[in-house]
Amino acid sequence: MLSMAQPHQARLHGRTVLSDETYEALVFDWDGTVVPDRQADAKGARKRVEALSDAGVHMFVVSGTHVENVDGQLQARPHGRGHLFLCCNRGSEVFRVTDEGPQLLYRRTASVEEDRALDLAAEQTVDRLRKQGLKARIVSNRLNRRKIDLIPEPGWADPKKADIGRLVDAVITRLAAVDICDLSEVVHLAATAAHTAGLADPRITSDVKHVEIGLTDKSDSARWAADWLVLRGITGQLILIGGDEFGPIGGATGSDSFMIVDALSRAPVVSVGVEPGGVPDGVTHLGRGPARFAELLDAQLDRRANRRVPQIDHDPGWVLPLPSPITQFRVAESLGWLGNGLAGTRGSLEEDGPGSTPLFLVGGVYDEEGQLLAGPVWTGFDPPMVHHRHAAHRLLDLRTGTLARGNPSGSGLRSIRFISAASPHAMALRAEAIAGHIEPGDPLRSPLDAQDFEREEIQGIDLAKTGPDDPGIAVAAEQHVTMVDDHHIVERLAAWATAPLGVDGPELAREYLQKAEALGFDALLAEHRCAWAQAWADAEVVIEGGHDNVAQDQLTARFAVFHLLASAAVNGEAAVGARGLTGHAYAGHVFWDADVFVLPALAAIRPASARAMLEYRIRRLPAARDLARAHGLAGARFPWESAGDGRDATPSQVLGLHGEMIPIATGAHEEHIVADVAWAAERYAAWTGDTTFLAGAGRDLVVDTARYWASRIRRDSAGRGHIDQLMGPDEYHQLVDDNAYTNVMARWNLRRGAALLTQTKDDPQEAETWRALADGLVDGWDPVRGLYEQFAGYFDLEPLVMREIGAPPLAVDMMLGAERIATSQLIKQADVLMLYHLVPDEMVSDSLGKSLAFYEPRTAHGSSLSPAISAALLARAGQPERALELFRLAARLDLDDLTGTTAGGLHMATMGGVWQALAYGFLGLRAETDALAINPSLPEEWSALGLRLTFRGRRVGVRAEHDSVTVRCDGPLSVRIGHRGPEQCEEPGRIFRITDAANPKEQ
Repeated sequence: MLSMAQPHQARLHGRTVLSDETYEALVFDWDGTVVPDRQADAKGARKRVEALSDAGVHMFVVSGTHVENVDGQLQARPHGRGHLFLCCNRGSEVFRVTDEGPQLLYRRTASVEEDRALDLAAEQTVDRLRKQGLKARIVSNRLNRRKIDLIPEPGWADPKKADIGRLVDAVITRLAAVDICDLSEVVHLAATAAHTAGLADPRITSDVKHVEIGLTDKSDSARWAADWLVLRGITGQLILIGGDEFGPIGGATGSDSFMIVDALSRAPVVSVGVEPGGVPDGVTHLGRGPARFAELLDAQLDRRANRRVPQIDHDPGWVLPLPSPITQFRVAESLGWLGNGLAGTRGSLEEDGPGSTPLFLVGGVYDEEGQLLAGPVWTGFDPPMVHHRHAAHRLLDLRTGTLARGNPSGSGLRSIRFISAASPHAMALRAEAIAGHIEPGDPLRSPLDAQDFEREEIQGIDLAKTGPDDPGIAVAAEQHVTMVDDHHIVERLAAWATAPLGVDGPELAREYLQKAEALGFDALLAEHRCAWAQAWADAEVVIEGGHDNVAQDQLTARFAVFHLLASAAVNGEAAVGARGLTGHAYAGHVFWDADVFVLPALAAIRPASARAMLEYRIRRLPAARDLARAHGLAGARFPWESAGDGRDATPSQVLGLHGEMIPIATGAHEEHIVADVAWAAERYAAWTGDTTFLAGAGRDLVVDTARYWASRIRRDSAGRGHIDQLMGPDEYHQLVDDNAYTNVMARWNLRRGAALLTQTKDDPQEAETWRALADGLVDGWDPVRGLYEQFAGYFDLEPLVMREIGAPPLAVDMMLGAERIATSQLIKQADVLMLYHLVPDEMVSDSLGKSLAFYEPRTAHGSSLSPAISAALLARAGQPERALELFRLAARLDLDDLTGTTAGGLHMATMGGVWQALAYGFLGLRAETDALAINPSLPEEWSALGLRLTFRGRRVGVRAEHDSVTVRCDGPLSVRIGHRGPEQCEEPGRIFRITDAANPKEQ
């Protein structure tokens, strides 16, 4: 950290602040910082402020004086995207400056009792100083504060900031004459008087000449600014704080130091003042007063005019470093993926090179073979003369959805890219480096194994497309390449489009590009940050605790939520594949992963995306009905894998590691997806409170799937129902009879379908038939063992457990062979246990604990879907420490490439499972008919867990600690804490105390 004792380092740091970073917001003092005094001409400051507003920079003037003084001197009337706020009266007022002048946004008004206490405190302070021999007087009665003059002499009636050193000497000399050591003693005296007068939180400040007793100070202004900025994705290092009095003066705390609040703790701070007492650690002392501050403002204007690469806020709670070794390039590409729910691009290095797999995908756009169509690559550069692939330092900023590249020594290489969350067809990249270290080349390039790639340039605009005309993917791009000093600077704006037959895709992309160019890079980035801030406001995860691992738990949880938010559209339909849009693995096909793992999370954090996912299923009901008919059955059978048209896209065989062809049985036999789709529709309706969905557009998702099961079930001579020759979630055991998961889910599906038929007054006989089938369907429950048998004959298999094989996650089928595994009790993933997660009311009460004790030791967690579900169940069963182990396994599965498959794309089901483990497991959330149930179970390492979400139209925040639950809501909300009855929570929220007796865990 820098101080006056390190002037050389401070000057170097000053030049860095001046020229090497771009700031999105400036928070600064007025007197002594922008102007030397209140009589000075502020014309230069006015021009700079208005120019910065045009450039999109937000500014907060923080002053102790009233608004008329600041506005009367500045007289700025900004017209740009950047807002100007005047935070006046030492934290008591905030004004936004518009064409019509300052408009009041906030004012803290003292109560009658507080005004009396302020008067009394000031009078007592003056009286005590008088008794000690010092003549002082109350010189003003201002809003929320009282000002006492410590040197009421004509020669010091209106001292200038430039004379601060002399003023300090004069005041200290005056105080010393009456045995007062310095200003700190006066501040202490005033604080004592304020407390005696009844002020609970008095703010005592001093500008040397005066001591003030108030209800607010500059910290209130700074916190207001921070709160406003965070809602726009502007935090920490994106903000510059400037002032002239940060260090102690005459023993009193410098007034500008109050602007350094916790919310701005990472913001760089510069002082242009004299600072006779030095500056605190972390404050860069530049000196030279307003002239130096004007240079700072000019530097910001220059950086924006020259299209310099902006920075990110290096907040360790939000920024994820990507791996840099060459062996992990493809893993880093997956981890560094960016998307906006409609389209996504892998985090490939700009210069690509051997081993890279740059990829741009658009959701729901498949080629003729049913695989996601690769679009034109818009992030590629030519290989530079000097390579930096092995030294790339790249950071994924989860808060703002940006990927930033660092600065290898000597190259000056930096870049930032994003796919806009606000203008969804726009994409942008900026890069810079010393000449020779960057070669932009063509802005659009062919993807690997391109299909029908075409490229042309029209009037300086690059146009490219892949795939057939219907729909195909078109991208338009334009780049600006300039030299500033010795730096090569590249700005590339791009826009994508898909077009139905008869529409010119490249022309449509060019229209989107023109809209992006009209905004410009900086405006696109600003609105993109703001859109992400709004998304996080409804989805944030907070995990607190004193252990080193807890910060990583929070970061990995946020990583999961980031990908959930970025992977599904909010309008139309959303085809969320097993790897989302992060890679080519599984060809972008939609599995049960979407319905059971991803959708429940999105129903809570982005309900519109959950609805779009269901719309994908609704629009493919005709294909599902066709598939059922093809099998000689009724209703709708959704395929195990589907792509664009909803037909079965499951491959019949795949190529093995040794060149052999391996048959795939999932498409023919993993039928539980039929009930999974129905469950997803029900879960969406229950969580969101969308009462019209199941009676309307979503009805057939439940009814037609129930009709399928009614035709699929075989009844034996005793009237019991069976489902033969199928595969459950545990794919180690293929072609079994009466898989418990499938049968119980089918039973649930039949009962829910019958209820809908009754509700809509359809065929009552069909409803009764379904109920009877459901009641007679075997579910594998063994009352003697107190367990569900996973399938008929499972208990007779070899009783292998994982401790005899190795620590999960393991692909034990690869280790022991498929035949050996099929004759053992080892299972790939949660199967019976999955039922306790999805349909606990269908299970025998109080059986979860015993089922966990039996099945968890036999689970290899060979599927990425599995660990998070077990974590959720273990937490619910009162075993949070074991739950934490599996949560961490799930949360780091892709980050540490635990399965060796991350290079092919991220596992979206794992991301959804991580959120579900937090919500349904550790917080114990459940959507009940009359309330939001909350039954937390936290591991010892976590002192608190908080989630933001939406429940039945209410924006809700739930924070659990070991002895309390805090619920925040934007309207009336019924909640059930533990096993209590429903209780009402009113806006803004309520704290509920919990005890073991009142909050038993489910067993």
